[in-house]
Amino acid sequence: MEFGVMQIIGGSILIILSVLIIILVLMQSKKDQGMTSAVTGASNDSFYGKNSMNTREKALERLTKYCAILFFVLAIAVNLLSVFLK
Repeated sequence: MEFGVMQIIGGSILIILSVLIIILVLMQSKKDQGMTSAVTGASNDSFYGKNSMNTREKALERLTKYCAILFFVLAIAVNLLSVFLK
């Protein structure tokens, strides 16, 4: 099986993106308010909760989401490229 230059570049970018997504997910802290807050009625009305859009966690979430979207789009593109360039 012979790979084209675009497939090799796409595969390399997929590997880099997958490692980046793993690192970003591991950098995020776990969320402690799950079912416990739903049962007890606890809310996140602290200063930190109200300003959560500007935190490091929110930036990591946003970057993870964009990397995951790019990963899936690139994976589909590489697969389509390999199908149409046989």
